[in-house]
Amino acid sequence: MNTAAAPKIGFVSLGCPKALTDSELILTQLAAEGYATSKTMDGADLVIVNTCGFIDDAVKESLDAIGDALAENGRVIVTGCLGARKDGEANLVRQVHPKVLAVTGPHATQEVMDAVHAHVPKPHDPFVDLVPALREQFRGEAGIKLTPRHYAYLKISEGCNHRCTFCIIPSLRGDLVSRPVGEVLSEARALFESGVKELLVISQDTSAYGVDVKYRTGFWDGRPVKTKLYDLVAALGELAQAHGAWVRLHYVYPYPHVDEILPLMAEGRVLPYLDVPFQHAHPDVLRRMKRPASGEKNLERLARWREICPQLVVRSTFIAGFPGETEEEFAYLLDFLREARIDRAGCFAYSPVDGALANELPGALPDELREERRARFMAVAEQVSTAKLAERVGAEMQVLIDSAPALGRKGGVGRSYADAPEIDGTVRLLPPQKASKTLKVGEFTRARIVAVDGHDLVGLPI
Repeated sequence: MNTAAAPKIGFVSLGCPKALTDSELILTQLAAEGYATSKTMDGADLVIVNTCGFIDDAVKESLDAIGDALAENGRVIVTGCLGARKDGEANLVRQVHPKVLAVTGPHATQEVMDAVHAHVPKPHDPFVDLVPALREQFRGEAGIKLTPRHYAYLKISEGCNHRCTFCIIPSLRGDLVSRPVGEVLSEARALFESGVKELLVISQDTSAYGVDVKYRTGFWDGRPVKTKLYDLVAALGELAQAHGAWVRLHYVYPYPHVDEILPLMAEGRVLPYLDVPFQHAHPDVLRRMKRPASGEKNLERLARWREICPQLVVRSTFIAGFPGETEEEFAYLLDFLREARIDRAGCFAYSPVDGALANELPGALPDELREERRARFMAVAEQVSTAKLAERVGAEMQVLIDSAPALGRKGGVGRSYADAPEIDGTVRLLPPQKASKTLKVGEFTRARIVAVDGHDLVGLPI
C-alpha cells in the first residue's frame, strides 16, 4: 500500500455560480484521482485559480488573485472565463502573468486535469488506475460542493446563443450546449439524496434549454423526458417533493413558453420565484442592447404570470447608463420598475467590456452620470421592495435555516421562498418562544413574520 502523502492542490474559485459549478467538477475529479485539495495555498504542490472575466472589476480581481497565488506558491494553473480572453492576439492572462503553468477557458475540466498531471503526477492507485475514463463515473452524480450542505447549484447548459452588445459571454463560453436531460435529473436526484434541500437551477439562458438539440426526447429512469424547460422543471419538481426540498429557477429569459411553468409554481411543485434578467425596459435601449425579449410585452407578461401564480416573486438585474440612454429612456425604466413591482432588483452602472459591441455605440455617458442613475434606480428599487416586504408582516412562511448558533436559542438566519442565497434578503429569526423549539442549519421551520428590517424580514419561529 502506498503510504506517501497525497499531492495537495490549492484552489481559488471566483465569479458567478456557473463558474462555481465548474470548480466543483474539477475538485470532484481531483478527489477521484487521489489528490488532496484545499481552499488555501498552505503547503500546496500547485494552485488552480478559476477566474471571472466579464467586467473590469472581475478581471482585476482575477488577475490580482493569480498574482497572489504566484507570489505565495509559484506554481499556478488558470482556468475560467478570464483564461479565454485575449489582448489583441495574445492571451490576456499570459500577457500579465507569463509565469503561469497553463491557461484554459471555462468548462474545461479535462484540460485542467491534463495540466495538473503534467506538473503534479497523479497518485498511483492500483485499484482504480486500470478503470477506463474514471471521470465518466461522476456524470450525473453529486460530487464535491463548494456551497453549504443544504443547497446546491445545478447547471443545465453551457454557453449562450444571444449576442447582447454589452456581453462577451458567448466568446468566452461558446454557444448554447444543453446537458442531456437524463444526466441533469440523475445529478439532481443524487444531490437531494445527499441532503440538499434547495436546488438552484442555473445556466446562461435557462429558458433556452434544449433549443440546440431541437428539444429531443431523452430518457431517465426508463421513461421518456423531453430536453425542454417545462419537462425538466416538472421532473425536478417531482424529485423535490419526494425529498421535501425546493427548486429555484435562475436566469429565466421572459419568453412566451415560460408561461407554461407558472402552473407548476402555483401547485407548489417548484418555488414561485423567477430570476429574470430584464436589463432595461425602454424598447430603444433594448434594441441597442440586442436583447432577445420585447420590452413592451414584459409588463403584460408579468401580469399574466401573477394572475396564474399570485404568490410569484420576481428578481431581476438592470443596467443604468447604457450608451445613448437619454433621461427620458431612464425615466421610462424607473416607471417600469414601479409598475412591474419587481420584488428584488439589482442594478449595475454600465461598464465597457473589452470586445463588447456596445463599445462602438455612440453616446457614451460620463462615469458620474452612470453612477448617479444607478443610485437613483436603487432608491426606487428599495421603495418598491420595502413596500412588498411590508405585505408579508403577519404572514406565516416556511424558512430554510442557514445559520443557527447554539441550536437557535438566540435565534438564527434563514431564507423564505422569496430569497435566493447571497443575492436576496434573509429572514432574521428571533429566539423561539418555546424552550423545546430548536433550529438546525439545513432544516425548515415555520415562522410568523413580525417586522421588516431593510431588505430583510424578521420572523418568530412557531
